[in-house]
Amino acid sequence: MRNITRGGIYFCPSYMVGSGRSFDTAGFLRKLQGIHGYIVTDIEAFPTIPYWVVPRGVVEDWWNAGRLGAGTKMSREKALQLIQSLP
Repeated sequence: MRNITRGGIYFCPSYMVGSGRSFDTAGFLRKLQGIHGYIVTDIEAFPTIPYWVVPRGVVEDWWNAGRLGAGTKMSREKALQLIQSLP
């Protein structure tokens, strides 16, 4: 599960996010291969929180197309735009 906040969203494992931690491409891709996808929520819309199921293949496509930023982070605006354009 991943949450879209005012600060955006990231798709890498949580052990790669935070002070003193670093992003590892191989670790991200390994983690991605071990999951079916993500449930993504927009917690800024509280109390009615929308959610989407984002398949692994979609996140892989975003990664390969360069749509995920450094450390797989993207802005709130970009994330909502990409997610809302999903079929």
